[in-house]
Amino acid sequence: MDNIAGRKPALGWAVNISVVLLVALWLFPTIGLLVSSFRTADQIAATGWWKAFFPVEQTEQLRTADPGEVRAQEGDLFVVEGNIFGDGPATTISAWGVSSRDVAAYAPGETADMGDGESFTLNEDGSYRWTGTDDQISGRGQRVFVGVEQAPEFTLANYEYMLVSGGNANISKAFFNTLTVTIPATIIPILFAAFAAYALAWMDFPGRALLIAFVVALLVVPLQLALIPLLKLHLALGIGKGYLGVWLAHTGFGLPLAIYLLRNYMAGLPRDIIENARVDGATDFQIFTRIILPLSFPALASFAIFQFLWTWNDLLVALVFLVDSSGQTTVMTRHIVELLGTFGGNWEVLATAAFVSMAVPLAVFFLMQRYLVRGLLAGSVK
Repeated sequence: MDNIAGRKPALGWAVNISVVLLVALWLFPTIGLLVSSFRTADQIAATGWWKAFFPVEQTEQLRTADPGEVRAQEGDLFVVEGNIFGDGPATTISAWGVSSRDVAAYAPGETADMGDGESFTLNEDGSYRWTGTDDQISGRGQRVFVGVEQAPEFTLANYEYMLVSGGNANISKAFFNTLTVTIPATIIPILFAAFAAYALAWMDFPGRALLIAFVVALLVVPLQLALIPLLKLHLALGIGKGYLGVWLAHTGFGLPLAIYLLRNYMAGLPRDIIENARVDGATDFQIFTRIILPLSFPALASFAIFQFLWTWNDLLVALVFLVDSSGQTTVMTRHIVELLGTFGGNWEVLATAAFVSMAVPLAVFFLMQRYLVRGLLAGSVK
């Protein structure tokens, strides 16, 4: 009796937990990438992104002012006083030390005995007093390790560098190149597939069943298997290395899924609507444009999401059909691969580039996701 319609399954709580875990597995890396793109290289190296919203303890190596003329004599000793932060913003010190082996040896206000009468005192606000003999209070300033509390800090400098002033790292050109590839490569297969799907769903002609079987068979053809023959064909036609070639390649690889998806959806539309339109004298083209297309918008949007995401994130087809030594047609995926070689240790650069690359697909998905499930269920019930 547990399977009666309307009753909640006994393991409903397990399903809910699984969904939450799947969402978390996808959401946490995305949020981490977004937060890291607003942090500096030092912050990324010091703490994880999950600590970016809280004050953190960091150890900094600073020096006092060079003794020079700032030292003053008090009896047999010389004294140098000042602030360890110089002209910079004052920060509260939690601990300090004069040796790298123990950077938190002293609390603020305590005095470090460095031997032979030399001593150093550092207060919580950064003010210090350094005393010693003539030989000790000379040369460079005293090195001090201070533990300070860093407030949360975010910056737009990474985006300014990557989008405006980054030189070879600038991704704005690659961003618009990717849009140039993706938008036509999404629209063209939808146009062709919509006409073909209507014909296969509502028009009677010899060989229709064979064409449907052929379209289904094309769904299992590996992309890698068709790359070399298709490239040779493009080169023979003179369109192998340019936007036209990559548009046609994406169209060819996307058409089988588009036709299959749209045909199933259109075949599930009410037959009475089509027959009544024909009785009223509507042509097939009028039925297609005025009835079928408006009713098929969920399926069209569903395929548009898939095609846009696949084309935007594509690297293989772009490498094969869009090769340009000058970099004028470099797409985002290839540019990020090049950044990995040039800025492999600059995580703030890579995080910013990666999130810019993700931003457009995320926006497209969230704007059109309500049509996704309706389109995926196309033709599943009559």
